[in-house]
Amino acid sequence: MSITNYGGAITTINAPDRNGNLDDVVLGYDTLAEYVRHPRYLGALIGRHANRLALGRFSLNGNSYQLAQNNGENHLHGGVKGFHKVVWDAEAQAYDDEVVLRLSYLSKDGEENYPGNLSVKSTML
Repeated sequence: MSITNYGGAITTINAPDRNGNLDDVVLGYDTLAEYVRHPRYLGALIGRHANRLALGRFSLNGNSYQLAQNNGENHLHGGVKGFHKVVWDAEAQAYDDEVVLRLSYLSKDGEENYPGNLSVKSTML
């Protein structure tokens, strides 16, 4: 398995076919430049919100927030620069029989017009 810290995207998973031959089964791009250029979410971490917010709006504690409308009139998967378009901090730790990858990101107050700081962590075994 290969993962990039750009968007936390899984870029490769080599799995055996019925004859035991390994091949990459991930739908994705071949280069980092393609991940940067294309607006898709292939294999990436998304957020702050997964799915669509109608009209790109929500209310929280009596306050209304207008987010980027990046899916027609709706807000999709965290916006124009959601978690799929940021560089995550990465830390790998090797054990006897596995490697653990920890990705972390601090989404600051106001990023994509979301309120409050949000510390995000993802652990992959």
